[in-house]
Amino acid sequence: MANTLLPIEERNLTPRQVEQLDKRRNRGFMLMVISGQFGIITTLLLLWLVQDLTYSPGWAHPVAYYFAFSVLVSGLTGLSGAYLRRGAPEF
Repeated sequence: MANTLLPIEERNLTPRQVEQLDKRRNRGFMLMVISGQFGIITTLLLLWLVQDLTYSPGWAHPVAYYFAFSVLVSGLTGLSGAYLRRGAPEF
């Protein structure tokens, strides 16, 4: 009898397909860790962002650019990691 807790597409996998599924989920977890690390960096950059925007002249706002980059990387790696980790959790 099939395990009804698994999604339909994961119920009848070969051992090679299970290996590929595990690698995909591990890669997704790695991307989610990277996203969390960039989230911490983003939080730290947020502390200096307002000061940079207030006191830097003209278009010279390096902290704002770093902040935008870290938000973008954090968001993209978090979304792609969550997509790769889709399916039933591993026990």
